[in-house]
Amino acid sequence: MGARPCAMEGVAMTSLAEFYRGKRVLLTGHTGFKGSWLALWLTRMGALVTGFALLPEHGERSLFYAAGVESMTKSHIGDIRDRAAILAVVRESDPEIVIHNAAQALVCRSYADPFGTYETNVMGTVNVLEAVRQSKSVRSAVVVTTDKCYENREWYWAYREVDRLGGHDPYSSSKACAELVTASYRSSFFGKEDQPATSTVRAGNAIGGGDWAEDRLVPDIARAIASGLPVAIRNPTSTRPWQHVLEPLRGYLMLAQAQWGRKSLAGAWNFGPSGAGLTVQELAARMISYWGSGTMAVLDEEAPAPHEAHTLRLDNSKAGVELGWRPILSFDESVRMTAEWYRAYLADPRAGADLTLNQIETYVNRLATGVSAAGGSD
Repeated sequence: MGARPCAMEGVAMTSLAEFYRGKRVLLTGHTGFKGSWLALWLTRMGALVTGFALLPEHGERSLFYAAGVESMTKSHIGDIRDRAAILAVVRESDPEIVIHNAAQALVCRSYADPFGTYETNVMGTVNVLEAVRQSKSVRSAVVVTTDKCYENREWYWAYREVDRLGGHDPYSSSKACAELVTASYRSSFFGKEDQPATSTVRAGNAIGGGDWAEDRLVPDIARAIASGLPVAIRNPTSTRPWQHVLEPLRGYLMLAQAQWGRKSLAGAWNFGPSGAGLTVQELAARMISYWGSGTMAVLDEEAPAPHEAHTLRLDNSKAGVELGWRPILSFDESVRMTAEWYRAYLADPRAGADLTLNQIETYVNRLATGVSAAGGSD
């Protein structure tokens, strides 16, 4: 792995901690995988976090409970499809920053429930933006979408923020719709200097400890190894933009801060990994290697299955130039951190909070060294 100095990272991280201390932040989706990591990071920096989300799906094993997120935030359990509920939470919490992370985020589930997926991801976004529009306190808002919002042409080149939106499956297209909704609100209602700076963010395939969703590769690997079963791999040659969950979350935090004082930054942003990514089979093999146990079984690629993109990459140039954001972890480091979290948690579920906070601390310390990954894997 090559490396290069990146002093901007250390400076940005210091200012993040100072910026978020005491800030009132509303985080939707705080009971989920990415939301729990983000809630912990925000509270670690001294932010006053209010969360709004459904109950976590995986009980005590969910990161929300395992890492103690519930005790660190002012938590409201509700559905973003409920316009009155989200309006009430915004009025009560009086947030200065809103990060809208709640979503129906599973491709396979979107095939089973397309109506619910569109209702959550499109109208849920409308409800959040309406609440922001009616608030007098919000200065910065970030709407989380996905790298899958692009019209995927299965080419090698990385997608830029100006490329065409699309989406083959209901999940992907619902997120493209959320992009269009946010762009419309930005131009129609948030254009003046005294109105909230509002952006959308698109990340790669986030991996990290505490994700237990069905039909996702890393949770499937963790469940298989823990059960002593072979890891079943479908689409082994498909390439994905894997990145540790802390990488895009740092981008969201940096953007919410930057557009607070520079509204011209409001727009669409990519926060993906550098390099061409890893195939599904390569990621599974590295997870097994870092875990120290497990076997792999490759499924028949010709078996009937929902459509999945084969190749997807993001261009991070805008985030690098405008925000000084770039990945600092190699693919191998990201996979190793993920495998270590699951292995340690399954050995002692009581360690969930310490595991997660220690990895955040390690990541922050890494940022302070000013070293960034040049891309690719070791």
